Amino acid sequence: MGEPPARRAGAAARAALRTLPGRIRVRQGVSRLRTSFWPVLQAALAAGVAYGLATVVLGHEQPFFAAIAAWVCLGFSFDRELRKVAEVAVGVAVGVALGDLMVHVIGSGWWQIALVMGASALIARFIDRGPLLTIQAGVQAGVVVGLPAAVATSGALGRWTDALVGGAVALLVALVTPGDPRRRIRALALEATRELALTLEALARGLRDGDADELAAALVRGRAAERVLEDWHDLATKSYEIARVSVNRVHRTEITRLAAQAVLVDRAMRSVRVLARRAPAALRSLGLLDGDDVDHRVSVVPLSGAMPAPPDVDPVADPVADLVVRYAQGVRLLAAALGSGTGLDRARDALAAVARDVDPRTLGEGHWQVQSLVLLLRSPVVDTLEASGMTPDAARATLPEM
Repeated sequence: MGEPPARRAGAAARAALRTLPGRIRVRQGVSRLRTSFWPVLQAALAAGVAYGLATVVLGHEQPFFAAIAAWVCLGFSFDRELRKVAEVAVGVAVGVALGDLMVHVIGSGWWQIALVMGASALIARFIDRGPLLTIQAGVQAGVVVGLPAAVATSGALGRWTDALVGGAVALLVALVTPGDPRRRIRALALEATRELALTLEALARGLRDGDADELAAALVRGRAAERVLEDWHDLATKSYEIARVSVNRVHRTEITRLAAQAVLVDRAMRSVRVLARRAPAALRSLGLLDGDDVDHRVSVVPLSGAMPAPPDVDPVADPVADLVVRYAQGVRLLAAALGSGTGLDRARDALAAVARDVDPRTLGEGHWQVQSLVLLLRSPVVDTLEASGMTPDAARATLPEM
């Protein structure tokens, strides 16, 4: 006889579960690629233009330091604060200038590289406190000294003038294409909050069907979202610091709010992961978990807490799973609002409606296993309500009293 259909289905589900982290990383990689496409294209074009200008205007045969300077200054994101672009440009120019001079005086070698990199860093620290300036000064000086002297075909300061051209082109690009730091933060907020919704939807399927693989998938998905949640918080924090002194300071209020929302959504995800870890034990104790001796399609103890249901009752009626689905729908509205920068009213209303129903007295009355799941759901609901613009006191007050 062949393998039982249930066992084959379980094996297929476990195989899909093993590939889930890879699929999540691919999706996140595509998102990074999409948001970085235009900045990378701009930096690449700026590098080409700088190389061409140094060739035509300065008459240099191989002005690759012009291209390097333009590329390094602009980077691969829209978060181009003018002061930091200038820091990198000056650092590149200082490093290349000192390296160019020293290589013609003392030559190339291990001690020459050490001397020039140290001297460039100290000069950069004297010029400005910016760390990027110091790093680039040392790196570029080391590169210049490490290259063969034959590469310097345009005189003692030829590579320095190439770096000046590249830095000037980068500054021009940064001036004519001012970046809005909120664009990238919103994209990360959309991606991270959507991952929370997907985790909740997997959790709801596992609760409804008593499917251990779905519950495991919810936990894996929640863990895999840690990176994008960290990226969201780190970028929002960095952008706030930049906005304090840049032309983007008019956006400080929204950037501050996005940073706070990153913390709240991350906290909600952590609570949902706890719920996903707790759910299998709760369902198993009720005989509802797929693979146990009791058929999971028969609600031996319905999660509503009422009297035992007749055998033909389908678990899709499970009110706990339905509540998690509604919660996921509210989180999706929150993700859309965060990603577009529009109003949070719809998301707040949907989440508040969910919060009013998170009551262990009506969901799981008489069955502490179910009530524990409902109690665990209260914390992430409050966090997402706060992320939707509700005050902490108002969010907690929305929950039914215990």
